[in-house]
Amino acid sequence: MKFSKVAVQIILLFFLFLIFPLSSYGEKKFTVYTVNYPLAYFAGRIGENLIDVVFPAPPDIDPAFWVPDEAMVRKYQRADLIILNGAGYAKWTEKVSLPMARSVDTSRSFRDTFLQIESTVTHNHGPSGDHSHGGTAFTTWLDFSQAALQAEAIYKALIRKLPAQKDILLENFKALQAELRVLDEQLLALSEKRPELPLFASHPIYQYMARRYNMNVKMLMWEPDADPGNSEWKHLEELSKSHPAKWMIWEGGPISQSVEKLRDLAIQGQVFSPCFAVPPQGTFLSVMQQNIDNMKTIFN
Repeated sequence: MKFSKVAVQIILLFFLFLIFPLSSYGEKKFTVYTVNYPLAYFAGRIGENLIDVVFPAPPDIDPAFWVPDEAMVRKYQRADLIILNGAGYAKWTEKVSLPMARSVDTSRSFRDTFLQIESTVTHNHGPSGDHSHGGTAFTTWLDFSQAALQAEAIYKALIRKLPAQKDILLENFKALQAELRVLDEQLLALSEKRPELPLFASHPIYQYMARRYNMNVKMLMWEPDADPGNSEWKHLEELSKSHPAKWMIWEGGPISQSVEKLRDLAIQGQVFSPCFAVPPQGTFLSVMQQNIDNMKTIFN
């Protein structure tokens, strides 16, 4: 019996479908793109293996000031869900066309309580170039009650897109919400011990943390990996006259030169990492727990 070329191809396809079910062909996992690591962590915790979370910003650049190239913007535009921080974070998102039906602003529910930064001094974070921290304060997740609201916004967006998985998504969200509540309660209890304790912060990123946890913080414009310069040291000495802080909160471990100069001024330091990028070790929750443990040294 002779078979035509077309018949042979049909038979081969039939056997292929027997071996590899049709459902496996063209099957695409639900893709979520985010603009920072905290949001990526929240999405991953809630969606687990139901979604593929992508946070593409390079590790050596502050994602708040990172600008993706055209090819990466197109990937964002094609994502099943785009998770934004809001509060002016990642300004590039305001300059490109992102599909509204597939975008979620996670801080929208508390936008009426955004804080404004008066400083317009420019500096840089490595390859990201010069920028200013003026405008709306955007490190919203350092108030853990706000972080929980951002996680809830992600949960609601995923339910709309994956309604059949509602039970799994709800269970995962509740677990994450409970863990964020524990962090919130710990820091509230800690700061209540000494609410008027004067503190310095090396960077203007702790506005929401200071408000939520009633911290008396004056924020500078220093980088952990560089000496701030003579003018900044003089500014600190002048500021200390009216704000006699003995502790400085750093976003990362400072260089030894800064540590020594601060010690000469009777000022010690502790790290409270904003965790905006993927940490070298651990997760968002473990980094925040370490932050709180570091703060215990100050408030105890």
